[in-house]
Amino acid sequence: MVEVTRVSAAATPEAIGIVHLGLGAFHRAHQAVYLQRCLNDSDNDSSNDSDAGRWGVCSANIRSNRALVDQLREAGYRYHVAEYGDSEHVTLREIDVIQEALFTGQDKSGVWGDDLDVLLDRMAAPETRIVTLTVTEKGYYLSPAEGRLREDDSSIAADIANPERPRTAPGLIVAALRRRREQGLPPFAVLSCDNMPDNGRRTRAAVVQLAARQDEGGQGEGLAEWIEANVAFPSSMVDRIVPAMTDASFDQLRELGCDDDAAVVCEAFSQWVVEDDFPQGRPQWEHVGVEMVDDVGPFETMKLRMLNGSHSLLAYVGTMAGFATVAEAIADPAMAGFIHRYMTEEAAPTLDMPVGVDVGGYAEQLVARFGNDSLKHRLQQIAMDGSQKLPQRLLHGAEQCLSEERSIDCTALGIAAWIRYTKGVDANGETFDVSDPLREIYVQLHAAHGDDAQSLVMAFLALRDIFPARLAERDDFAQAVMSAYRELVDHDARQVLAVSSSAS
Repeated sequence: MVEVTRVSAAATPEAIGIVHLGLGAFHRAHQAVYLQRCLNDSDNDSSNDSDAGRWGVCSANIRSNRALVDQLREAGYRYHVAEYGDSEHVTLREIDVIQEALFTGQDKSGVWGDDLDVLLDRMAAPETRIVTLTVTEKGYYLSPAEGRLREDDSSIAADIANPERPRTAPGLIVAALRRRREQGLPPFAVLSCDNMPDNGRRTRAAVVQLAARQDEGGQGEGLAEWIEANVAFPSSMVDRIVPAMTDASFDQLRELGCDDDAAVVCEAFSQWVVEDDFPQGRPQWEHVGVEMVDDVGPFETMKLRMLNGSHSLLAYVGTMAGFATVAEAIADPAMAGFIHRYMTEEAAPTLDMPVGVDVGGYAEQLVARFGNDSLKHRLQQIAMDGSQKLPQRLLHGAEQCLSEERSIDCTALGIAAWIRYTKGVDANGETFDVSDPLREIYVQLHAAHGDDAQSLVMAFLALRDIFPARLAERDDFAQAVMSAYRELVDHDARQVLAVSSSAS
């Protein structure tokens, strides 16, 4: 019997103060939940935050999911979040903080949404004081290794050529900031909530580089310099496991008596650490558990290398070993030992955390969270967009380990498994689609090098959008990945895991 705690939306916003780009499951299960808790908290204690009602959200889907926008509109923008501590305890929250949902992306039939003007008007409105983003790493259009704007991408090229009709998140921000500047309005703060190191700095880089390219075309008239000097780009660290919704997820909800097409299932754990740099004001997030800090860097690095790095290892090694979900993989003793070894021997030693942060306790907590079998978090979801994730999750830590003459055996196995994964064939010989911006390059490399392990691995390590030269050209790094790749070719992945989990 599942024990259900129900939490109603005790308050509704009076006005919209935040525009969010990237209306997906994570936004609805994380930032929106914190904002709803602020509203509820304020409703229960009027002295807590008299401004709470001014922080309603306009959430825009700028990619392909028109149906979600329609579902939210039909439901009056109310939806539910089911937070599972385990399979027996769940909190079902009603969320009412989203006051507007827009669609500007391209749907499956190729038709663009017609809300672009509404979105830009909303971003340029005086009431909008913060713009937040969850567009995934690839949504910033930066090369993962070097952080340069990918000007050869067709979407960025279009935003350079036609800045008044932007389609990308950086393009939308630049266009809205241009309008605010022309109107004499102060800029909004831009808060990235994506899993990237220095996500505020990287967001600034994408926006400023795009504005500079538009300036060159006579569109911006010094806009890039104005953004650099006036716009706040605080960094943040977000943490909550939110699997993609499936038919099984909706079945779970219906068992709770919740028939809601816009609902989200996630874990109970949630964390948000935010750099406190909001010139036009912000919600009083600290009242509902958000950690407001001067420097989010250490927390961000810990999460990227410990949680996200482990997730990537689970995704690629786990898929090659025949597992389907995180809980299924971590339940295997060899996999659990492998992940524990990675966190304690390769990830944790690279961290420099503030006094009082228990990294060992965090590692144990992560293993327990991975084992939450109520989430059904599929490895294939985590494996998406590996080219965008590997540098910050695994490669930066590997570089530090090697510079300190420590082993990278677990990381090397993860990279080797990723190379095999990019072929699109799982442990059972079944083919699958590889979802990644560099997918066509992978197809070409596998076709060109075939079963020649040496040349294939070296060809992958030569991909400078992923592997920086200073790391890829190290003999110890290349040899570690090559050795791990040969092990995966010569032996069953579970046999390789069994050895790797106990080696030291």
